[in-house]
Amino acid sequence: MNEEQLIQRATEGDAEAFNALLGAHEQQMYALCLRMCCNPEDAQDCLQEAMLRVFRAISTFKGQSAFSTWLYRIAMNTSYDLLRKRKNAANVSADQLFEEGWSPVDANETPEQRALHSEQRVALNDMIQSLPEDMRAAVVLRDVQGFSYEEISQIMNVNVGTVKSRISRGRERLRKKIIAKPELFNR
Repeated sequence: MNEEQLIQRATEGDAEAFNALLGAHEQQMYALCLRMCCNPEDAQDCLQEAMLRVFRAISTFKGQSAFSTWLYRIAMNTSYDLLRKRKNAANVSADQLFEEGWSPVDANETPEQRALHSEQRVALNDMIQSLPEDMRAAVVLRDVQGFSYEEISQIMNVNVGTVKSRISRGRERLRKKIIAKPELFNR
């Protein structure tokens, strides 16, 4: 069964079709929520909320964009909603990063190199989290998730020029933050 047929059947209340549709995108939706929320529990909550929103709104999908783009827009908006509710940014510990799969995989790394890479990942993650929401979303969607400018434009519901501007400004802010930590990034 192709995606259009699955969408039609899901619209008619077919739970199996709905599960098949979302199952194909669940991992990427979770990854997007995790990058935005930076906390596995919050990301899981966002994913569940996004799936619930999709279930409630599937009949409104008109096919004006790719189904995946529509899904990621809902996941992004759900993440925004959570971030707006949460006043204090979550602190990410090294233990949390290891739980999320950030552990180094290079068996040839020395303990010192592993510690440095872990410290760099934590610092970079904190830097990304410190970006304003709109810039963070654009940078994460482009540089972490690998979406095209056009896809990001659809997901964020802004024009391509705005996407490029947000990515450029976000990257520039990150560059300045990285330059300000030469002891960590220039070894």
